[in-house]
Amino acid sequence: MGIRARIDLAALRGNFAVLRRAAPGSHAFAVVKADAYGHGALRVAKSLSGVADGFAVARLGEAMELRDGGIERPILLLEGVSGDDELVVALAAGLDLVVHEPGQIAMFRRLAAGGAHHPPPIVWLKADTGMNRLGFRPEAVLEARSQLLACGVALQDLRLMTHLARADEPGVDTTKAQLARLTSIVTAWQHQAGSRPVVSIGNSAGALLWPAGQGDWIRPGIALYGVAPSAERGSAESGLTPVMTLSTEVIALREVPRGETVGYGGAWQAARDSKIAILAAGYADGLPRHLPSGAPVAFRTGRAPLAGRVSMDMIAVDVTDLPAVAVGERAVLWGEGLPVEEVAGWAGTIAYELLCAVAPRVPREYVG
Repeated sequence: MGIRARIDLAALRGNFAVLRRAAPGSHAFAVVKADAYGHGALRVAKSLSGVADGFAVARLGEAMELRDGGIERPILLLEGVSGDDELVVALAAGLDLVVHEPGQIAMFRRLAAGGAHHPPPIVWLKADTGMNRLGFRPEAVLEARSQLLACGVALQDLRLMTHLARADEPGVDTTKAQLARLTSIVTAWQHQAGSRPVVSIGNSAGALLWPAGQGDWIRPGIALYGVAPSAERGSAESGLTPVMTLSTEVIALREVPRGETVGYGGAWQAARDSKIAILAAGYADGLPRHLPSGAPVAFRTGRAPLAGRVSMDMIAVDVTDLPAVAVGERAVLWGEGLPVEEVAGWAGTIAYELLCAVAPRVPREYVG
């Protein structure tokens, strides 16, 4: 059967329930951008459609995949639209739109000048409270609000959002500073408008670690998939369960004498007479090519270390200390019994990257 990604939808829903309990006063957009972090956006959205209040994606094509697939819940377009044509499509699809820069306000003006009628959207005005990526700086938010309200396009609602830069680091004061800036914006908004705006703040780390940083709507991403958003609080401690288990099978066993090397470049040399298992998985499947020797692979009888370079379609694993390993046996690359965060640490990256990099050629098997 080779490599496959087993997606546990019951675990997904369980993780969503954990986030609900952490932020009981908030609505929740389930973030399914980047093909639901490699888990399959439409299948994930359908699994959560009965419990999530809405979904969030980065780009218009991702949103339209959900709409075309029958998802009727609110869909938030996190990067907003990048042109007049996209705005027309997004409005027709009933998407919630983020506005984070002046050019997007100009798109609304041009739309109004054209005289066409569209369903009034919910617009989320993004405030840059310290991320310095997208959004209007605090002193420019109210002017942007005024311009949006004056652009000539009827809005269903105008809301406020921000993004936390270091919520995964509870001991750092950055989040407190961001929340203080946001509070000042909300106060000024309320003074100008006469009412407090609906606010979205918390990503996964914000929802789980910062009760004051949740807002009316949270936007959890990585935690949905069973990955702890903070190194200071593991997934098990957070009550999260891995959703993806990436596994493959042993396709050959090799006896390698002491002193001989394995794989391209002879990067691994046997320090003893060794038993090497060849597994059907490689960088064409999404494993990082730079994953080093020693990185763990989990077998039925225990863990064994990677031996040598990751090839396009294969890896070699030193199973000398696991003599019962046989051809056809399955091995876990990450997931159940081997947290993806641990493998990411060996690769010098983060779990997000590994999950998102799982290649389309890897079959997804959905359970639960």
